[in-house]
Amino acid sequence: MTLRHLRTQTKLGNMLLVARDDALIGAYFDNQRYLPENAAFGEQVLGKEDQLLHVSAAQMNEYLEGTRKHFALPLAPEGDEFSQRVWQILLTIPYGETTSYGAIARELGNAAFAQRVGQSVGHNPLSVIVPCHRVMGSDGSLTGYAGGLDRKRALLTLEEPAAAEANRLF
Repeated sequence: MTLRHLRTQTKLGNMLLVARDDALIGAYFDNQRYLPENAAFGEQVLGKEDQLLHVSAAQMNEYLEGTRKHFALPLAPEGDEFSQRVWQILLTIPYGETTSYGAIARELGNAAFAQRVGQSVGHNPLSVIVPCHRVMGSDGSLTGYAGGLDRKRALLTLEEPAAAEANRLF
């Protein structure tokens, strides 16, 4: 197998899913900031002809419909060592919860890394799947999201019922 991509429609707009060999390496909304060059997407495949991309699209739509809370996909995002460490932390943020750039920087051992964490979060190549939308400003405000703040708000709203239910006293 080689580099290839699939375009799929979601509730939040068109998405481009990119795979290399047996792993997903990209999930990008149309008009997302920090898109790689088109050559980084490889050959386009259609429908069910690529099992990995077909399953990835199905899981993305299940998540956006609220019937899936976790992705079960082989991932291989490409980035430097620091970004890889940040993205691994993002994968540990539970569904329905948020954290801040500063908290991630402290987890990495240095609060001064917050801006660098922000850059890695912003350049996350696996939108939604590696949940960068769960990272907020230190004051809890919505901050940048490469897919757009409207999408970030929609993703957080989608996950909100799970957080509200977890905090109930009954």
